[in-house]
Amino acid sequence: MTTKRWIEDKPKDSKNISHDFRSFLSLLEKQEELVRISKSVSTKFELAAVVSKLEGKQAVLFEKINESQFKVASNVIGTRKRFSLALAMKEQNLIHSRFLQSNADIFEPKKMSRAAPFHENCSKDLSELPIITHFEKDAGPYITSSIVFAKDLEKGIQNSSTHRLLKIDDKNMVIRMVEGRHLHKCYCSATEHGEDLKVAITIGVHPAVSIAAAYQAAYGLNEMLIANSLLDGKLTVSKSHYSQLYIPSHSEIVLEGRILKDKTGDEWMVEMLRTYDFKRKQPIFEIDRIRFRNNAIFHDILPGFAEHRLLMGLPVEAKMFQGIKNVVPTTTAVYLTDGGSNWLDVVIQIRKRLEGEPKNALLAAFASHPSLKIAIVVDEDIDPRDPSEVEYAISTRCQADKGVMIISNVKGSSLDPSSDQANLVTTKMGIDATATLLKPKERFEVAKIPGQENIQLSNYL
Repeated sequence: MTTKRWIEDKPKDSKNISHDFRSFLSLLEKQEELVRISKSVSTKFELAAVVSKLEGKQAVLFEKINESQFKVASNVIGTRKRFSLALAMKEQNLIHSRFLQSNADIFEPKKMSRAAPFHENCSKDLSELPIITHFEKDAGPYITSSIVFAKDLEKGIQNSSTHRLLKIDDKNMVIRMVEGRHLHKCYCSATEHGEDLKVAITIGVHPAVSIAAAYQAAYGLNEMLIANSLLDGKLTVSKSHYSQLYIPSHSEIVLEGRILKDKTGDEWMVEMLRTYDFKRKQPIFEIDRIRFRNNAIFHDILPGFAEHRLLMGLPVEAKMFQGIKNVVPTTTAVYLTDGGSNWLDVVIQIRKRLEGEPKNALLAAFASHPSLKIAIVVDEDIDPRDPSEVEYAISTRCQADKGVMIISNVKGSSLDPSSDQANLVTTKMGIDATATLLKPKERFEVAKIPGQENIQLSNYL
């Protein structure tokens, strides 16, 4: 690997390379949303500890890693602002509409005719990668940003989805697959034919590609069509020589290999709630080779922290917004809360017209996102992103015997340690924190001081 700084590289194809991982980091740096760390750090705990201190703050590029020549970027889309930048949205409240548009207006990405940049270098040794050990009781070092590309052998459809990989030696990793999800279906299709599943795994792609892979699209829809839509048609893909799958041409790192049909290993990992998952037997991924760009940048996502939660939660938030708005057309905002790990708790803002609408919104929310545990409906004058305002609405506009809905023994999230995790059963709560229409509106009006928003204390102190 050369020592030339990636940010100074001159792109060969500016149209395409402006939509890759490294150029997005360059954009963040120009907007003072990224910090560089030149001090050498270790992949075992130290890097993760530094990233944890940047929660809610900037993305980070580690320029020197003790155990590897690769640079490492993390916390890349760890705020809603940077998530919006990844989708080329100036306003954070337009994220939902961007998702819906990308699903309605999909088209095939361009296929690159020349050799893809990820063919610039080759290795067969996982020890060259800066695979991170994040937490005290981790099963080992994990790749956490990896997108797995696979094909259903029977249906001939390509799929991409995000999966974490536990390194067990220099050639093998344990891959976490949720039963019934799309990659697992592709895997079962291969094993039923007595075959291993050939896959290509990318690390370090434009965040729009990661977002599309995290989106819960219908089985059979190639997520790269959504990614291409999010990138305004500027995604290019190239065929993996090993798997014959089409993957983003400007991926920083590509692992080619097989998910073995008859070999498993133990793995457990930290989930979105920052708790440890159960120990499970999962299939083994065996690498054939590693391909990577010159000056390749490894992307690490700290499990349970903002980048992980937003990557998984915001696409679901967009689907919920559509589902709730279909039932209550005056829905104005849907916000999966940080306190609920952007997964379990939601605040829904509506313009209330009828007394029954909040309950309809609650039921639609639970139907749209089965893992949801707590849903709260508030009025237009309450900011759903402000926990104090939401609590104020519950305190002043909700009577528990009328406004609280308890739903027992229903399917919930497997992550919630308070639930029946073995049977995926939980109890859910809906709260109508909207002002009743049976009293004068003025009874709930929050007092305002005229001109308050224009006052600058620095002019008075």
